[in-house]
Amino acid sequence: MILLPQLVQTTPLLRVSGLHKRYGAVVAVEDVALDLYPGETVGIVGESGSGKSTVLRLLNLEEPPDTGTYQLDIAGYVADNIFALDRLRRRELQLRHIGIVYQNPHHGLRMRVSSSGNVAERLIMAGERRFATLRSAARASLAVSEFPLERLDDLPARLSGGMQQRVQLAKAIALKPALLLLDEPTTGLDVSVQALVIDTLLRLRRERQIATLIVSHDLGVIRTLSDRVLVMRRGQVSSAGLTEPGARRPRNTRIHSN
Repeated sequence: MILLPQLVQTTPLLRVSGLHKRYGAVVAVEDVALDLYPGETVGIVGESGSGKSTVLRLLNLEEPPDTGTYQLDIAGYVADNIFALDRLRRRELQLRHIGIVYQNPHHGLRMRVSSSGNVAERLIMAGERRFATLRSAARASLAVSEFPLERLDDLPARLSGGMQQRVQLAKAIALKPALLLLDEPTTGLDVSVQALVIDTLLRLRRERQIATLIVSHDLGVIRTLSDRVLVMRRGQVSSAGLTEPGARRPRNTRIHSN
């Protein structure tokens, strides 16, 4: 018997509309709208200063927008607008359901804390206090990111750029978030290390169905990882479309085999 793909309709995990952000007289983001589905990866490209990294910071709740709505549908929990929640509820949502990997590992890691300690910190912030559990969970998360476990007690300051990104990724996924934000995750890495990072991200997407938003200036990375791509210019989404791999299936569906 031939097994045919089954198209499964989904609803957006993330829905953003009317997103605006100014810094003084500079318009960083203007009227950005975005839907992101479970297991889908959307890439954002654009020249420096186009607003793409600002969008990630806003979605990671690092700073408030001037206006805009932001919804996440997580296990049936939907807030009308996450931006309108109080600080503690936003922090809890960010911690438990959103993971981020920064272009500069210094923004995501404490360089004088061990690699396993960096991952464990996220678990501690979520309420875990048992050392054995912290150690085991940090080790497991680092293994998933394909970090060499013989170096789990090394300081990130002593690691290569590729290994630092793997520690960041392990920290980002430690609590199994529904949404993963990636800001230029392969910038500055040599080609072979880039390939390893991309392979890890593809495997995570396949195994965990994480909805992922990736910002990159590298169109090759975007084509490899993304279903859809948004092009930003002067703070606005100037165009949007399917990437070549994603063109083989409808935008609002996932493909499963029976």
